[in-house]
Amino acid sequence: MSTPLPATVDWLLRGKDGRLTAYSPVDGGVLRWTESRPGGPGWDGPDLLPAPGLLPYLSIVQSTEGYVYLTGLRRLPGADGLLDVDVLYGVQYQTGRPMRDWHSLTSPYTVPRVKHFAAEMGVPVSFVDATGSLHVMLRNAGGGVSGRSQNPVRWQPKWADLKGSDVTGTVAVTVNEAGHVDVFAPSAEHVLRWSQDTGGAEFPRVDALTAAVADGTFTALRTGSDTVTRFWRDAHSGEVLAWRPGAGPRSLGGATGTGPLALLRTPVDGVDCTLLAQRDASGRVALAAYPTEHEDAGLSWTPTGPVVTGAPALALDGRGRIVLAAIAEDGGLLVTRQKDESGLALEEWTRA
Repeated sequence: MSTPLPATVDWLLRGKDGRLTAYSPVDGGVLRWTESRPGGPGWDGPDLLPAPGLLPYLSIVQSTEGYVYLTGLRRLPGADGLLDVDVLYGVQYQTGRPMRDWHSLTSPYTVPRVKHFAAEMGVPVSFVDATGSLHVMLRNAGGGVSGRSQNPVRWQPKWADLKGSDVTGTVAVTVNEAGHVDVFAPSAEHVLRWSQDTGGAEFPRVDALTAAVADGTFTALRTGSDTVTRFWRDAHSGEVLAWRPGAGPRSLGGATGTGPLALLRTPVDGVDCTLLAQRDASGRVALAAYPTEHEDAGLSWTPTGPVVTGAPALALDGRGRIVLAAIAEDGGLLVTRQKDESGLALEEWTRA
């Protein structure tokens, strides 16, 4: 691809049996580590889930049944001298079990005369709606958004064009507890938005949001029964912003890091808190927290651990402890957990 790949987010997930699984995309496949038992501290792996041609980026989403969907972009040399580029997805139904075969969703450009446009697509983002159906969205070669959906268990025969124009960044999707879906597509100084109240494959266009989003930094967290808070970095200043519909974006501080934020909502000493982790300007992980939906309380970042790559990840383990994970510079998995005491004190970092 002509532009750097965004960092993979939400790559640390807890299964139905309480064990955590970490996924790290690499060239031609995915590395997977699985907790030996709920709460650790031991890990099995890494296991390589091979996928020749897969770019080192994934959109990772988990259904209410605990199924984990891995979606990425595959590029292989074609017999006609052009690259064969398609969207690939795989499913892991149970923690630690073999993943089902990868399946191709092709691309919006399967006709020979337009096949070369597939190389200009953005990376895909996937989500599961309230009916349990998987959807995939991406920036198309024309600067709009294309999507393909299950309806409800069979895939649409071809990619749909959601229209839009001048989209330059990676598409992002949020889903609240009621199943309301919002699709966001950043352009230079605003973010196009599609909003869906009910299931299905139709995504009506709504008003755009005025914001300059640094590519690949748009993440979101359910912060209420019907609310989702969106976070991103400003494309000009690098500062972290938080936004919910009905108000303007709120600044959470200066340019203290790079890439997307890892997010987790959990009580800390009895207070409903939003935790944020980022790769800071030095390359280390930095952690912060504030009372959920009270951005005016302010927050400060605490650096921890060694220099890492990509984006960190946050999750709760089988014992309800906060787990902070990152990928080391040599590709290994680094993990630290909340101590059995009050506050956000963390144990020493360990290598899985």
